[in-house]
Amino acid sequence: MKNKYRILKIAVTVIILGLLLSFSLKRFSGQKITDNKISVKMNEKTPVYFIDEKDIREIVKKENPSGKVGDLNIPTLEKKINSLPAVDSANVYLNLNGKLYLDIKQRVPVFRLNKDGKDFYVDEKGTEFPISKTYSHPCMLVTGNVKPDEYQKLAELVEKIDKDDFSKKFFIGISKSKDDYNLLTSDGNYKVEIGDLDNIEFKVKGLKTFVEKYLVFQDPQKYSMVSVKYQNQIVTTLNPYFKENDSILKAGNMELAKAPALAAVKKPDILPKSAETKKTKTPSAKPKEKAKPKTTVKPKETKKTEKKPATTKPKAKVKIE
Repeated sequence: MKNKYRILKIAVTVIILGLLLSFSLKRFSGQKITDNKISVKMNEKTPVYFIDEKDIREIVKKENPSGKVGDLNIPTLEKKINSLPAVDSANVYLNLNGKLYLDIKQRVPVFRLNKDGKDFYVDEKGTEFPISKTYSHPCMLVTGNVKPDEYQKLAELVEKIDKDDFSKKFFIGISKSKDDYNLLTSDGNYKVEIGDLDNIEFKVKGLKTFVEKYLVFQDPQKYSMVSVKYQNQIVTTLNPYFKENDSILKAGNMELAKAPALAAVKKPDILPKSAETKKTKTPSAKPKEKAKPKTTVKPKETKKTEKKPATTKPKAKVKIE
């Protein structure tokens, strides 16, 4: 008896709830959705203005021309808003009072990419979306043939730069040349070569230390490139158009000029036996002078031979006597 009573109680409750729901739907289905009954909320942390509340309200009116609650298709409206390129997610729902709520999250650009003559934004998820004609978001400019599978790593690099006050002021852009990435600086005409996007945190940290401890005390025009692509070392390239570098570059060129001259002097010592080097190179004359005494040995031998007949002649005279 108790089980039957419980089942009957549950059935009555469900019927009552169904009647209340159908009554509420009939009550609000004929009502119109006025502007004061539409609530649009943008949930992004960083304020962006690719779309605004006015744009969303226009979409609601287009999807529900009659303006009645009963004619509104919420799943279709939600799908329409989610299809907008600048929208990351949208949640649309209607409460029992007939008020329509739209919670929208827009995409926040991490960097702007110029690729193959086209400009577009990329968010933290590595998703591309077009630029807006009415709004331009301030972010890092990237140029070059960046592959889509590199978007997320590149976004991580830009976010690390944006979080550091020094790096944010110092680096104004990123370019890709072949397979190497370069950071463009606001101070001077030099670029910072970082290579690939591996070990980015270590590279940025090392570069920041180099800049703070040394580079800020140098003339911004002194270097044309600073490279951190190699492990545990920083390589700098002097600017050939900077006048103060002339003496350094001349000294370097003189050292390079000496290198082949020293190699040319050493070559006759290594190959004195060849007949060709003796004819063409003057240092080979010294071995020839050493060879002359060897030729004088032969006259000595002849002198010895001359003495032998002189000794034999007196013996002959003794025999005659």
